[in-house]
This record gives sequence, C-alpha cells and structure tokens, in this order.
Amino acid sequence: MNKNSNTYQILYAAVMVLLVGTVLAFIYMALKPKQNENIANDTRRQILSALHIVSPNDSQVKETYEKYVIQDLLVDKEGNVVDSSQNVAFEVDMKKNVKLAERQLPVMKCKLDDGSVKYVLPVYGAGLWGPIWGYIAVNDDGNTIYGANFSHEGETPGLGARITEQSFQDEFKDKHLFLDGEFKSVAVLKKGQKATNGAEQIDALTGATITSRGVSDMMADCLAPYETFLKKLQGNVLAESESNNVNQPE
Repeated sequence: MNKNSNTYQILYAAVMVLLVGTVLAFIYMALKPKQNENIANDTRRQILSALHIVSPNDSQVKETYEKYVIQDLLVDKEGNVVDSSQNVAFEVDMKKNVKLAERQLPVMKCKLDDGSVKYVLPVYGAGLWGPIWGYIAVNDDGNTIYGANFSHEGETPGLGARITEQSFQDEFKDKHLFLDGEFKSVAVLKKGQKATNGAEQIDALTGATITSRGVSDMMADCLAPYETFLKKLQGNVLAESESNNVNQPE
C-alpha cells in the first residue's frame, strides 16, 4: 500500500486511535479501584474531622473510621430506622439525594474513646462557584452540635474556601439545633445581623457572603428532615435521666 495515499493515512490514524484508546481504557480500569478508595478515604477523613479526630495516614484511615463509626443507619421522616446494613449511610450520594422528593436520611452512629455517642449527619448545598458539603456531628442529646466539617469544589481561595478552616468550623461547636423545643438550624449571618427566627448564629466569613449563606441554607435544608429523629434522641436522653433519678437512693 502506498504510504503516501489518503487511504493509508486514514487507516494508520484509525489504528493508532484504537490502540491509544485501548491503552487508556485499560489504565483507567486498572486505576479506578484505587481512585475510588482514595475518594472514600477522603470522605472518611471529613467525617472523622467532624468528630475532632485527627486524620491518620492513608493506610490507617479506614481502620480508624471503622473504630469510631459503630453503625450506619437510614432513617425516615418519622425518625424510624429503616435500614442498618453495613455502609448504608456512607454510600448515599448526597449530590443526587438532595434532589429527590423523598430523600434518604443517612446517619452515622459513632462512639468516642470516652464512651460518648455522637451522630454524624451529612449536608450538601451550593456555594458561590459550585457545590459545598459537610458533616455535622450531634451529641446524643439530639440538640447540641459536637463538631462540623465543611468542604467545597471551587470556592475562592482566601474567601469562600475558608469554610474548610478549623477556626470557622469550630464556631459551630456547642451551638443548638432546637430552641424551646422548636427546630432552628444555626444561622450564618453578617456581623450585627440577627436571625429572624431567633436561631443561634455565627458570623459569616468576611468577603464571602454568598458562600456563608450557602452553608447556612445547606444546614437548614439538610438537617430539617431529621427533626423527628433528633427529637427521639432528646426523648431517649430525658427518659434515661428520669430513670436514673428514680433509681438513685435517698
């Protein structure tokens, strides 16, 4: 075949495209399990951070996560557990979940070294330039925030991207989700502003009003469906406290 002919050049190009495509597909398939594990480990680190647990090295992330996260749950709007199979909460895709009319409500039940129990709830929303997400750890009183972790896809460095800073996340610790028995998610507002519903609040990040509002809206939107579940936790704590008081000797 004439190597200078159009037919030869077309066939040559087609064969090279096929070969390169095959090699790239093989590499992608070979690396995909490792990529998926890296993504999973990054998620585990974020959940551990919400529990104030320092992220271990790559080889220990999964082991550490499984040490503290003792049970995965899916609950319904009535606060009932509908599924408790392994990793059922961890594997919920929050990006898709928040778009559903009937959302899944994943809960990760955790037990810390001091024996205290926390419940981690995932949240997902929108910032200025793209999606933001996070994990909120709630004490077993069903009301007090123990810790928070936030992340983002493309917020502005030095501005909206500061939602990942520990100093901002620590502002949520010890804030309450209920006031006088009514669910009122923590608001993120400009300094001097007051939440119209009387909710507890923290100051917005300077120069990042839209991202800060996104965090506030994300928490309100994603945590509200857990209201009954959280109230059941509050009821359990109250019942346990009353039982302990009855059993105490005079």
